Amino acid sequence: MANTLPLYEKTIIKRPTQRALDIAIFFLLLSLVSYRLLLLFNHGFSHLQTIAFLCESWFSFVWFLAVIIKWNPVDYKTYPQRLLKREVELPAVDIFVTTADPVLEPPIITVNTVLSLMALDYPTNKLSCYISDDGCSAMTFYALSETVNFAKMWVPFCKKYEVEIRAPFRYFLNDSPMHFHSSPQFQHDWKTVKVGYERLEGKIKEAEENRLCSHEEIGLGIDLAAFSNIHTKHHPTIIKILWENKDVSDELPHLIYVSREKSLKHHHQNKAGAMNVLTRVSGLLTNAPYILNVDCDMFVNNPQVVLHAMSVFCTPKDDLEDIGYIQSPQCFYDGPEDDRYGNQLVVIFEYFARGIMGLQGPFYCGTGCFHRRKVIYGQFPHHTTHFMDGKASEQEIMKSFGYSKTFGKSAIYAFEETTCGHLPKGPLSNNLEAANQVASCGYEIGTTWGSKIGWMYGSTTEDVLTGLVIQKRGWRSIYIALDPPAFLGCAPSQLVASLTQQKRWASGLLQVLFSKHCPIFATLFGKLQWKQCAAYLWILTWGLRSIPELSYALLPPYCLITDSSFFPTVEERAILIPISLFIIYNSQQLLQYKETGQSIRAWWNNQRMGRVNTMCAWLFGVWNVVLKLLGVRETVFEVTKKETGCEADLGHFTFDESPMFVPGTTILLLQLIALLMSFIRPPKRSGSSVLEVICSVWLVLCFWPFLKGMFMFGKGRSYGLPFSTIYKSGAFALLFVLLCQTTTMI
Repeated sequence: MANTLPLYEKTIIKRPTQRALDIAIFFLLLSLVSYRLLLLFNHGFSHLQTIAFLCESWFSFVWFLAVIIKWNPVDYKTYPQRLLKREVELPAVDIFVTTADPVLEPPIITVNTVLSLMALDYPTNKLSCYISDDGCSAMTFYALSETVNFAKMWVPFCKKYEVEIRAPFRYFLNDSPMHFHSSPQFQHDWKTVKVGYERLEGKIKEAEENRLCSHEEIGLGIDLAAFSNIHTKHHPTIIKILWENKDVSDELPHLIYVSREKSLKHHHQNKAGAMNVLTRVSGLLTNAPYILNVDCDMFVNNPQVVLHAMSVFCTPKDDLEDIGYIQSPQCFYDGPEDDRYGNQLVVIFEYFARGIMGLQGPFYCGTGCFHRRKVIYGQFPHHTTHFMDGKASEQEIMKSFGYSKTFGKSAIYAFEETTCGHLPKGPLSNNLEAANQVASCGYEIGTTWGSKIGWMYGSTTEDVLTGLVIQKRGWRSIYIALDPPAFLGCAPSQLVASLTQQKRWASGLLQVLFSKHCPIFATLFGKLQWKQCAAYLWILTWGLRSIPELSYALLPPYCLITDSSFFPTVEERAILIPISLFIIYNSQQLLQYKETGQSIRAWWNNQRMGRVNTMCAWLFGVWNVVLKLLGVRETVFEVTKKETGCEADLGHFTFDESPMFVPGTTILLLQLIALLMSFIRPPKRSGSSVLEVICSVWLVLCFWPFLKGMFMFGKGRSYGLPFSTIYKSGAFALLFVLLCQTTTMI
């Protein structure tokens, strides 16, 4: 009976209220666009109405894409216990953890993520954990080396007592055991493990404070000679086997440290390059048929997540053989109260990701994702025994995968898709020389790494680009949202870090849109479904939305300064269109936040941050892409600062001298100036500028933290806007006012 029960179930989610609201909003947007066309047709060309028409047309297009995405939401429920009852050998999984900067990404964060991965509810002899250290940090290596000893206590403890939270820094938050066990043995084990973690934490902290970087200074028998006299951007390959599992199920998983070779003469392709090195190194050492990658700050929160994923992958081939990857949502712990910076993306994952799952499948989000190795190697669906599009020869393999014959053989084996994968015979050290070879910075020259196989190059959002290329070949993907969530991380707890992340996303997504991998081309010349193309266009155009939204935000102050209007007046029936649109749209947003268990305050914070992100971070993301297209400069991958513990909600935005704050401050000043001028000077017609006043007030409320920042110099520099930002914004605002007055005089 257990062998006949399905390992997963697909359920269609019915949301009639959301559908009705989507249609109503789209109808109102089209009505507003039609109103603009009628005005232009009846009264002739007008700069004001033309700008409004173009902006509202763009809003309508974006909403049309959103409706396509959300129209057919589905859910997948997996049954890992049924998988365990089947007499099958579970496949091996290689786990990739990436870190790049020991300052922005403290080693203790990486250590907790690694410990949670090593304690997964899965046969440990089937797991291999690879840590990519792109910062080539002796501190990170030292922390991981010390982690092994503690893991020998932590992993058995978690499995013996079925601990749910397997990141020690979260499990030991409270002084008393948070577990249903109350036996003396558990109490003793709990205290022992807690002391062990405190000792580990203390060693890492002491090493960080003293900046220990040599064997002699540490004096604990850890060989750090490979890290002496090296530069983080120019050093040889360093691969260290921290722990090797001797094919015993109750030992620890393999733990391998990898710092790829770097040279100032080579472009290292940021995270995508590091992931490709891990792919090649793991292909030589363990060659598991499945790959899980997580960011260094996303620890395992559901220890059965691998079993859930294998419940999909291990389903008979005639059912789910075209599933290329399985994505889990990014969830966060201890974020700022009520999602102050709007970066927890709960509504997007619940409504958009589930909707996209009803199409060709969700985007690859860069963390918490399971891939088939053969898919990463460029395989097409339904070609399980052939290389890529059906050709297989030693020359083709070497041309695509590089000159390492050993790695070429492992790649061919990966295409054969055995149930459990291939674990190379003998100790891992047998293939260390070949692993060092494929991790060299010149190995990819003349190959198709980053263009046809592996993680794709050409964008700072290599995850979305890689997922797009995979789905272009015809693969589908699945989104699994577990309870409790599969992985938890810490969202940026400072405004600057949040905006930096948003800017990187906007620029990276636009790079994909303006590249040969544009989803339109993928639909015309590949196997990307047209609805999935619409989904990609929706996300890839995030940055472009800054232009129409910024333009639209300038229309109300322009009208109030020049005593004109671009909205219908109270004397026109058409005034009901924008009013109804405003009410219905915000009502739908409120409903979505309530349905996902969030507060009204969280809804407002996300509405406010939507304006801040669009007009500040995304605008600079567009500017970065423009400079790249003009050949002025390359886009830079900026690592987001990771917090060792998410900071408490301070109640205030924090600012620095970043130019990203200038557009938001300028918009705020313009609304204030325009409102002041409209109150001082009575309008020509009563009620002619009611909606413009409402829009300006709304924008002032959205940028209210900026207004507070202008008057908080005495409460700490980070809480107040810098004088330079205020001066620049004031100059831009005065220039805009002068231009408005000039147009009225002409």
